[in-house]
Amino acid sequence: MLPTLAAVASLTLAQGDVSILPEPRSIRVGEGTFQIRPDTVVVAPNDLRAKAEQLRGYLCPATGFELPIVGRRPRGKEAIVLAKDAKLAKLGQEGYRLVVNQTGVEIRSAGEAGVFYGIQSLRQLLPADVFRQAPIAGVRWAVPIVTIEDQPRFAWRGSMMDSARWFMPKEFVKKYLDLLALHKLNTLHLHLTDDQGWRIEIKKYPKLTEIGAWRAQTLVGHYSDNLKEAKYDGQRHGGFYSQDDLREIVAYAAARHITVVPEIEMPGHAQAAIASYPELGNTDKTLEVHQTWGVNENVFNVNESTILFLQDVLSEVLEIFPSKFIHIGGDECPKKQWRESPVAQARKKELGLKDEDELQSWFVRRMDTFLDGKGRRLIGWDEILEGGLAEGATVMSWRGVQGGITAAKAGHDVVMTPTSHLYFDYRQSRDPGEPLAIGGFLPLARVYSYEPIPDELSADEAKRVLGAQGNVWTEYISTPKRFEYFAFPRVCALAEIVWTPREQKDYARFVAALKVHGKRLAALDVNYRRPTEADATMPDRFEDEE
Repeated sequence: MLPTLAAVASLTLAQGDVSILPEPRSIRVGEGTFQIRPDTVVVAPNDLRAKAEQLRGYLCPATGFELPIVGRRPRGKEAIVLAKDAKLAKLGQEGYRLVVNQTGVEIRSAGEAGVFYGIQSLRQLLPADVFRQAPIAGVRWAVPIVTIEDQPRFAWRGSMMDSARWFMPKEFVKKYLDLLALHKLNTLHLHLTDDQGWRIEIKKYPKLTEIGAWRAQTLVGHYSDNLKEAKYDGQRHGGFYSQDDLREIVAYAAARHITVVPEIEMPGHAQAAIASYPELGNTDKTLEVHQTWGVNENVFNVNESTILFLQDVLSEVLEIFPSKFIHIGGDECPKKQWRESPVAQARKKELGLKDEDELQSWFVRRMDTFLDGKGRRLIGWDEILEGGLAEGATVMSWRGVQGGITAAKAGHDVVMTPTSHLYFDYRQSRDPGEPLAIGGFLPLARVYSYEPIPDELSADEAKRVLGAQGNVWTEYISTPKRFEYFAFPRVCALAEIVWTPREQKDYARFVAALKVHGKRLAALDVNYRRPTEADATMPDRFEDEE
């Protein structure tokens, strides 16, 4: 008989009260605790003043303690000390050392990011009530005596939010950034444009949001190829982020050491843009912003004017987002309209290209050259490999891992995000009561089992794997609360994939930690899916491996 979820938690956590997600590289637990009191001071130099204020901001609502911040520790005073320490350079800029003893807490790192991640671990060492936003009476704010040395396994620790299908409000984006930071994830990939909506203000082309940000109605129920029987909700849906909204999101993310990577889809998933500016398309047909899901034949044409239009768009994107990487999509681009377009065929002949895949490669190379000239790097879905890949391009491997293997072997950087393990819009259980999902079955254990470095890569090739990312596509996720349900606790599993050393991953320990961590998520008003008995153990094999 399999152990119950509660039994697993009790067994695994009996060794101590420390439960941090993602699991740190090294934890040594001692005897006793340090208690944070109203007169505890936060000690920080001027260059860490912002981190000290963040720490105070995290602790104050629930404790009621407005902890004083000072530049030097008073003699004999209990304190939380934040410090930069060049001796910890071996842990990198994101690594940290956290020491708790009876007189206080010290968080040291070679970099500001490491201090921030040490603060996230300190928050998780406290009672879960510390995550509440009002004073909680009768709580002893005790931190166990521990020594932690920690650093991330991968540089790219990401999550994608699709705000194109269903618009996610700015305040929810900021809440999600807070949750990513708590889990030590450092990249938010924002999917801003698609067939069903254009979500970013472009001042040179106002129709992109005047028209492209709004669809007349939305398909009800699951997508089917037989759209003759489709039903629609009859409700106009839309929204977009102003450039100032996005600057606010970028600044909010940066304060939490998160990079926001924008995605402007091309040459496919373009119907919202073509509905706004018909000259971008391949036919004379007047289009509306798409009201259904699935892959769509309406793609950008290959005219020079369209290339320049998209480069104008990217120019404004670059002014908002300082991210080194700019995502241009590149996935699911049907070539039917190009094959039938005299203009596209003439362009193919003029360039001496053998087929439409090479025409898409030419399109991507134009964007790569443009971005490279602006000091940025292009990243796209693994279809950008087809027809030849631009030299500086980075591949996001989603159709399994083969695209990542091919790209790494060819000397390209890779972010692994396969549907098999990291598509969080898939169903989490067989329960018929689960919310409608796009399809696929991706239980928590399957997510946790993922290893981003394929066995086929040599040690040198493996260095090309920047990390991994979990994607939340929103065709069937229409609200922030539903988004949270699909994302959590699978994002917690993702955090251990990209942070915790491979040899330290332990599913039983992780599930046990989730029992504690769930209280934190609940205090943060996260509508997470509660693990069930079916989630208690890691199966020997998953269904598709049998």
